[in-house]
Parts: sequence; C-alpha cells; structure tokens
Amino acid sequence: MSLAAELGLEGMVSSVGTPRLDELRQDTQFELMDSNRGALQALWSETSHAIARRRDNADCADQELAAIQQADPGLSAALTYDCDEDIAAPFIATGSRPRVAILREQGVNGQMEMAAAFTLAGFEAVDVHMQDVMAGTQDLTDCHGLAACGGFSYGDVLGAGEGWAKSILFNDAVRARFEQFFARTNTFSLGVCNGCQMMSALQSIIPGSDHWPRFARNYSEQYEARLSLVRIESSPSVLFKDMEGSYLPIVVAHGEGRAQFSQTSNANALEGAGLVALRFIDHHHNVTENYPFNPNGSPGGVTGLCNSDGRVSIMMPHPERVFRAAQMSWRPSEWDQDSGWMRLFRNARVWLG
Repeated sequence: MSLAAELGLEGMVSSVGTPRLDELRQDTQFELMDSNRGALQALWSETSHAIARRRDNADCADQELAAIQQADPGLSAALTYDCDEDIAAPFIATGSRPRVAILREQGVNGQMEMAAAFTLAGFEAVDVHMQDVMAGTQDLTDCHGLAACGGFSYGDVLGAGEGWAKSILFNDAVRARFEQFFARTNTFSLGVCNGCQMMSALQSIIPGSDHWPRFARNYSEQYEARLSLVRIESSPSVLFKDMEGSYLPIVVAHGEGRAQFSQTSNANALEGAGLVALRFIDHHHNVTENYPFNPNGSPGGVTGLCNSDGRVSIMMPHPERVFRAAQMSWRPSEWDQDSGWMRLFRNARVWLG
C-alpha cells in the first residue's frame, strides 16, 4: 500500500481481505468466500489425512486433522529468567575451563552443536568416541561433564540407544569407567535424543534413576522432526535450575521418543519425586498427549527427566540445536543472540563453580 501511494497508484489498489487465526474476513462489498480457515484447511488436507490414516497411526492422523480445524494461537514463549544474562561470565573470567566429554557413537551427528554450546558456556569440549572409551585411551577421569549426543546412532534402528547402552553394560572395563564417572559427586551428565534413550537404559549404574522409563517407537509410527512447545517443570536438575515455569519452543528429531514405563507405579513414583523436568504442551499451554503437539505420545507429556540428586538429566528434544536464536525457525522478536536454551548450558558451568 505504501509503495503504491509513493508511485501515485493508490487508486488502483484495494484490500480484498486480511488473515485471522480463526477465519477469513472480507473488506469488500461482495462476498469473496463463505467459509473459515479451519474448514478450508481441512478440505485441503483431506487426501493427506486419508494417506496418513493408512500409512501411520490412524489416531494421530485424526488428532492432527482435528487440530487444524481449531483456532490456534501458534508458538509462543515466556521465560522466568533473562536469556541474555550470561550467568557463567564470572566463572569464564577466571580462565578455568572444565572439560566436558562430548560422547558419540557410530552414526551420531549432533556432536558439533553440543560442543559449540558447551564451549560458549565456558567449557573445554572434548570429542570422545565410544571407541576411545573401549580402547582405554579415554576413561573420563579428567572430565567433569558428560554429554551423550543424538542423531541416528547405529542408523537409528531397532532401539539404537539401547544397543549403545549394552555396549557399555556388557563390557566390564567400559562399564567400570562409566560407573566411576556417575559416582563422582562433582560431575554432571546430559543425554539428548539417542543419548537420552541410551542413558535411560543405564539405570543400573546411574544412582537415583530407578523409576526412569525406556524410550520406545513414537505413537505416530513415524520419525518426527518439528519445533515443539515444552514447559520446564520444577525438579532437582542442576541444568534446569531457575528455569522452572518457563515455556518455549525446541527442536525434536526422533523416531523412538515415547516414554514407556514398565508399570504405573514407576510413573507415579517419578511424578511424586518431582523428577520430571520437561513436558510437551499445546499452543494453549496445556500439558498434552495429543498429536502433533506431543509428537511421540509420551504419557503426561513427559520428555525430560533427571535423577534424584539432579546431576544427571536426560531429554528427548535437542537444546543444542537451538541455543542460538538464529537456529530457530520461529522465535520471539526480543531474542537476538541467545535463545532461552542457552541458560541450560550456562547452568552447568555455574554449578561446577
């Protein structure tokens, strides 16, 4: 409109309508269409929905179709902290850079982002392949942090994270190295995606993780790659300190992210102990099990956990892929350099002191 006015063409341009969340409104003297956005999008998606019902989980296909017909405020974020505040700066200024092992296995591809996030937070990121641990060239004794990365370990097939865990549990020397690391009270650990699935299967050597679930195939029966909304819960996790009550978007990219409890009592015990650190919520900020807001169907929206003393945290979404505002496909306009997820890595540096 402004350009048309500059060129003296304002009389030749008129508005035919403006988009809204729930409908289309006409600004003209005639009726352009007699429908609303939800009905039109459902009509447009009719064939895709029919394919998805046959190919994927029919319940998820129906939930997604129902969701697009409802008014949706979209993604949003609200933080209980200032994401631009570098709380790790005083510790970085000392010149001390604790070593954090960026652990990977064959097929893992998230190690570079993980290393970048921890480096920015004041750590010395050390590339550690499982072959290094198996060969004895790295025993983790010089590291205060451990980050098990995600991204298709073993081609992301047949419970790949659990296979990764068995390569630790069934090798006496390797198992001993990890047991010693987890037993040291001056260490922290983070497991993301495949690393989350792997660490959840190490319950027998991680103190205070008795009631953790395993992570199974998504209820949608598909690999899910989305920007999803999560809420940070109150928990003893040292990585989520002072972040509870915040909600913000985060990348998910997994095929086996559904929390599966062996029995209801485990889920109740986990909830009762306050060890759930992260949940999926819908765009109205309600905890949800509905697809696609909960992309894997985890009960109670559970997608992040910690052990009883808070030193070990596992989560299915990827904070390392969105620690910079520029990495996000949507973000609040006030997020300039850092996203809300950078605080997680800075918390680790502050905790170590």
